Amino acid sequence: AGVLAPQLFDAIATAVQPRLGEFSLQDLTMTVGSFAAAGVDAPELFDTILAAARPRLDECSGHNLANLAFALSCAEWKDPDLLAAVAAASAPKVSAMSSDELSQLHLAALHFRLEWADRSFPLSPCQDVLEAAHRRSASTHLPAQRDVARALNRIGWTHVASHVTEEGLILPMAQPDAKRAVIVHGRRRFLKDVVSGEYVETGHARFEPRLLRRLGWDVVTVPFFEWQRSKQTRDEDAYVKSKVGAWMDVDPDASSAEAPASSSS
Repeated sequence: AGVLAPQLFDAIATAVQPRLGEFSLQDLTMTVGSFAAAGVDAPELFDTILAAARPRLDECSGHNLANLAFALSCAEWKDPDLLAAVAAASAPKVSAMSSDELSQLHLAALHFRLEWADRSFPLSPCQDVLEAAHRRSASTHLPAQRDVARALNRIGWTHVASHVTEEGLILPMAQPDAKRAVIVHGRRRFLKDVVSGEYVETGHARFEPRLLRRLGWDVVTVPFFEWQRSKQTRDEDAYVKSKVGAWMDVDPDASSAEAPASSSS
């Protein structure tokens, strides 16, 4: 886990705005990406940076464009024209992008379709390429996932491993018919607040569960530190039962079942 320092981010946002003219295009996009990854809201800074970057999107590398599209989607930036412009600038560079970059564009494309269903996304002709890249790059093999899956099986929550949704999202543990999923979040999905000492989900960690819920899935997350604590006290089965117990008390094929509350900190 990294470190979350809200006062530092506030100070950066204040210091950066009057000096944006000194920033390269890469600096601008990386700043947006850093704030979005940490889940830090800075609308005035974003407005200023994006206004400066927008006329120069064609100058961006494929790497920076993919990062920017992903960052805007994570931050739920309410400007479909900007996200479409980033995607359009990305289109000629898709063939040279890495799987991770294409995966970011796949998630951004899904976010766009969910938010603005009446709009056409410029990368729609590349959808198969983006989805295939996402499948290659998505990790469903965190060390804790195997142990969590075993605990779920022991308490009787049967599930499918590495289920791929119609939209190409990969779920490590799922009941597809009921649209329920359990996702393990490792250290990289959290920052540690320097004031409280508590772990806080990053913007990236919140993004994919949000997409899944928009697609009608019930999702619970298993933070790495909660799982570690349950292993230390040898109550792993009780812990996973607290996560999915409400699902086990109803018909597993019922689509209207409520998901248990998930803990994110």
